[in-house]
Amino acid sequence: MYKLIALDIDGTLLNTEKKITKEVFDSIQEAKQNGNKVVLSTGRPLPGVTPLLEELNLTDEGDYVICFNGAVVQEVKTKKVISNIEMNYDDFKSIYELSKKLNTYLHISTPIDVVTPNEKPSKYTVLESNLNKIPLVYKPEEEIDETMTFCKIMIVDEPEKLEEIIKNVPQEFFDKYTVVRSAPFFLEFLNKKANKGNALKALCKNIDLSINKAIAVGDEENDKHMIEYAGLGVAMGNARDSIKNIANYVTKTNNEHGVAHVIDKFLLNKY
Repeated sequence: MYKLIALDIDGTLLNTEKKITKEVFDSIQEAKQNGNKVVLSTGRPLPGVTPLLEELNLTDEGDYVICFNGAVVQEVKTKKVISNIEMNYDDFKSIYELSKKLNTYLHISTPIDVVTPNEKPSKYTVLESNLNKIPLVYKPEEEIDETMTFCKIMIVDEPEKLEEIIKNVPQEFFDKYTVVRSAPFFLEFLNKKANKGNALKALCKNIDLSINKAIAVGDEENDKHMIEYAGLGVAMGNARDSIKNIANYVTKTNNEHGVAHVIDKFLLNKY
């Protein structure tokens, strides 16, 4: 019945050591060999996810990836963009003013780099740059303009402080943007239409596949939309309770090869 599986990366595909277990690797290879599509769905840009795509042999014609938490959907081999939902300069100005009021850090994700107006960036901005293997660029506010590509804008801080920051973000921002906490230290602002769920819908439409034949697996708030929209929404055993509550099925944890369990059960029909 199911023909496609969309997988979040951190906390889902990867275990706590940030590795793909042999069990997960083998199940993904068997699923692909059987004609199923395996799609990585991530907050990262394409350069940041390319090593994993290569490791999993997901770089052939007909392989796809969802990047920037759904703002961009691309063909892996050709890098052709299937769906692209960006933000703009006015969004930056609004969210940057908010970050200053909340006394916190901000950076912008573009297709080629991470840009911050903070002269001394957060260690989590540095982490984002290193994790995605793209340059970190400092630009004072006056040098940021309409010519930039704003894939997403992120407020980043210590997890405890970010908890308080979220409580003080005015409701108008939640109304205007897709706002997701993708990690304990990342609060992401995207175009209101940009989320992993809408990206999965766009991909399914592009390949002429019913969304009901798609499985989505995740653990964090930024996975919520694709878990809700997919024919089968799966929460990891290590997922937040709010994600488990909306899922159709809860699999094992990322340290117990939870992704392999889902593939074996629902794509390969092994049990």
